[in-house]
Amino acid sequence: MRINLVFSSLLLCFLFGTAFADEASLKKAIQANFPGEKIESLKKTPYLGLYEVVVGGELFYTDEKASYLFFGHVVDPQTKQSLTSDRLQQIKDARRISVDSLPLELAIKAVKGNGKRKLVVFSDPNCPYCKRLEKELANVNDVTVYTLLYPVLNGSVPTATSIWCSPDRLKAWEDFMLKDIAPTGKDCETPIGKLLQAGQKNGISGTPTLIFADGSIAPGLMAAEAIEKKLGVSSAK
Repeated sequence: MRINLVFSSLLLCFLFGTAFADEASLKKAIQANFPGEKIESLKKTPYLGLYEVVVGGELFYTDEKASYLFFGHVVDPQTKQSLTSDRLQQIKDARRISVDSLPLELAIKAVKGNGKRKLVVFSDPNCPYCKRLEKELANVNDVTVYTLLYPVLNGSVPTATSIWCSPDRLKAWEDFMLKDIAPTGKDCETPIGKLLQAGQKNGISGTPTLIFADGSIAPGLMAAEAIEKKLGVSSAK
């Protein structure tokens, strides 16, 4: 169960009133409300005695007795800055996915130049931003790009299937993404189900999503210059 709630103001959700003596007990109590989800972070904040909780990439707060869950933004009235937004950005920047944990053997592999640098892309063939990304990647050299088919948009599975079942998958992919040439591959056994599971397991919620050698994640379209800069930083680590 994911927390997909958007609130314009602070929302109080009454849950339970048992007092807990330590963070371990508090974590256990919170976990009971989110079966199947991992509590990524639980830490005490410097304001109002609240605890910050991160579950499924979403941030909320609770009191030390776990009596309530608070969804919304904590704002500094002096600076008018959302402390919650700042923390969400920190969490986003710190998030990592190990490239070695991904099913690269199921990727459409493109070696550009010496191919020494590594980049993984979750991409949907019918995603317009993915097509624009391919044009940017055409201007990036000395990198091996592993494209993981991630057809999450309506109607994308047949297109992804046809690309995968083509005699030359890389050519079919590039022809479709760069030249709008429809793939001609017939139905065959594909790893699309496994790729969708891998994406969901790693919290990939949209396309394109780029993952660099150091595990850093960049959701959305990136310009070639930004990709080059990021490749340089990630490959140096």
